[in-house]
Amino acid sequence: MSEPSGHPAPPRFQDHGTATLPAVTVDSYNAELRTPEGFLGDRASSRAFKALLDHWRRRIRDSAKDDPLGDAPTADIHRKQLDALLAEGDSEAAGLVHGVVEEFAQSLATVVRALLKLKDWREVERIVVGGGMRGSRVGELAIGRTAMILKGEDIDLDLRPIRHDPDEAGMIGVVQLAPPWIFKGHDALLAVDIGGSNIRAGLVRPHLKKAADLSEACIWESEIWQHRADKPAREAAIDRLVDMLGDLLKKAEKRGLHLAPFIGVGCPGHIEADGSIAKGAQNLPGNWESSRFNLPERLRCALPQIDGQETVVVVHNDAVVQGLSQRPWMGDVKRWGVLTIGTGLGNACFTNRER
Repeated sequence: MSEPSGHPAPPRFQDHGTATLPAVTVDSYNAELRTPEGFLGDRASSRAFKALLDHWRRRIRDSAKDDPLGDAPTADIHRKQLDALLAEGDSEAAGLVHGVVEEFAQSLATVVRALLKLKDWREVERIVVGGGMRGSRVGELAIGRTAMILKGEDIDLDLRPIRHDPDEAGMIGVVQLAPPWIFKGHDALLAVDIGGSNIRAGLVRPHLKKAADLSEACIWESEIWQHRADKPAREAAIDRLVDMLGDLLKKAEKRGLHLAPFIGVGCPGHIEADGSIAKGAQNLPGNWESSRFNLPERLRCALPQIDGQETVVVVHNDAVVQGLSQRPWMGDVKRWGVLTIGTGLGNACFTNRER
């Protein structure tokens, strides 16, 4: 499919990747912590956890001892299986998992220390941790152990798991990208969470009548596609996403929901004001950093109208959006941040704005 060009500009709304949002100022996101050995964040990702697990399994096998996790390749062992081993596995298997959790927590603590030394992060009082690992008991233990390591070093920081299910937080957060007027007369909006392994699309109900601070926002319907298994080209991935959004539009229409003419998107990388991706999208299928590719324009052209009104698309970094899902419960602090442990390690920090 050829890339769109020459289409009229979308209606003025706000810049993509903007620092100024209705409830917060985004002080920093996608901070890169470089070391002589590479990016520090690479030590605290889902891949890093699997690498640690594989390392210790090989060491056990090399010592002519039985691997307590059996013969399955590490890549095929899901975190839920590790959760089960912690709960009901034999002592050696549970001990192996606990050891990996401890080493991973030490790496995560190193990342947090490095972030807190950055200018934009120095006054952060609380960090929530999301991403795929947060959705398992193993991930929760790693977060808890990291918190204890930092407290033991007298680092005054509240570190906790993100409130929403991590599969939903990256979509629920898009309601914070839109000003309140966008919801008037509408029941829901479309949300997209693009990750290195999966693409999710959902219908989010803001429920402003229940809670003006958006604390009651929730997913009404969603779809997920594990694109990493299919390894599609970029345009095929966008076509699949458009189909997912189309399915959700049909479901909303069937149920009589009035959708806001708005699509909020969380996407890895540094998002420029025009919606292009400058860097950090290397885990996505194909080249999303091409100067000839513009994600919001692609979506707007594919879905030019929603509920009879011209579609507005707003794109922001995925860690920012996931963090925004936590905003209603951050009123007791001024500055806070988010870490997302997934295919990579995302990060963002915020200052609450006066309402």
